[in-house]
Amino acid sequence: MHRKLIATLAMVLASSTAAFADASDGKVKIGILNDQSGVYADFGGKSSYEAALMAVEDFGGKVLGAPVEVVTADHQNKPDIASNIARQWYDTEQVDSIMELTTSSVALAVQAISKEKKKVNIVTGAATTELTGKQCSPYGFHWAYDTHSLAVGTGGALVKQGGDSWFFLTADYAFGYSLEENTANFVKENGGTVVGAVRHPLATTDYSSFLLQAQSSGAKVIGLANAGLDTSNAIKQAAEFGIVQGGQRLAALLFTLAEVHGLGLEAAQGLTLTEGFYWNRNEESAKFGKRFMERTGRMPNMVHAGTYSAVLQYLKAIEKAGTDDGEVVAKELHALPVNDIFAQNGTVAPNGRMIHDMYLLEVKKPDESKEPWDYFKVLATIPGKDAFIDPAQSGCELVKS
Repeated sequence: MHRKLIATLAMVLASSTAAFADASDGKVKIGILNDQSGVYADFGGKSSYEAALMAVEDFGGKVLGAPVEVVTADHQNKPDIASNIARQWYDTEQVDSIMELTTSSVALAVQAISKEKKKVNIVTGAATTELTGKQCSPYGFHWAYDTHSLAVGTGGALVKQGGDSWFFLTADYAFGYSLEENTANFVKENGGTVVGAVRHPLATTDYSSFLLQAQSSGAKVIGLANAGLDTSNAIKQAAEFGIVQGGQRLAALLFTLAEVHGLGLEAAQGLTLTEGFYWNRNEESAKFGKRFMERTGRMPNMVHAGTYSAVLQYLKAIEKAGTDDGEVVAKELHALPVNDIFAQNGTVAPNGRMIHDMYLLEVKKPDESKEPWDYFKVLATIPGKDAFIDPAQSGCELVKS
């Protein structure tokens, strides 16, 4: 009996050890790295961390029998700080993947480190197409949106509505340049013109000189190639100059539900924008939105819902791969279809771009809103094949011609 008991215990121990054998360090650890105190804190911030936790819980809290842990940190929109955190996470804290990565300069820096370490990174918060272009990585994925999809949506809609002359007010870093370039190209391709542009520092508080240049340009559309509080503050100050009343139109090229809520319907009404997710679009998205609201006190935008999707898909890929090894998991991420609350029939291209539908939205007037956070009218669904750059034209060396 004694020998039988020892043999049984040995089998149980072996079985338990085997369950963790293909999860490094006996756990799977995901890092959510983003801006939690600056201009993009509402855009992603701590709510993205909650979205990641929701995905882990919905998956069951474990993968390959190993527990899943989520950690988070504030990169303060500084690539050097983000790089130090990423190296520490990878080298000493057993983090297997880093996600969210609001701010394009940060995302590019961390993606380079992830490539060096052969670790999967999934970007949901940053926008530059360089992530899946010339700086693509076999371990890098771009999930929620990018500057091209925003340009196709918002830029395309306004040109078709007669907004055929543009002046850009652009955030002075990689994201702003990319958003301006993508939108400008789309405007020109559709017969419009770009009459000028001006660049402003990230997180500036005084837009008066920039707005006066835009106003004096006579452009029909002033494209705000910025995001977060930068966009909100620019819109508020534009109202003080009577820019919209004077006949010019503001195009918020990256503006999400979070920023509309902060600005209020009175100020934001009539704005046209593009997102990859809207909580009140259908029954499934509304159900997720209400769960998210219970945890965070706010409804999710595309960054939050995209982070949920990215974490969930990463765990599915580990399960399918039978290991959390970055090289093997990356291959599964490329192969698996994406079907969840964020994307239906999404696919991952060879350059790491997740292809999914985007939505052209218009901010409702206050009297059109039927309940709290009911802010948008869905004007059109933009098919993924139209929203994102053809991978063969992306400049990514991973795409075979």
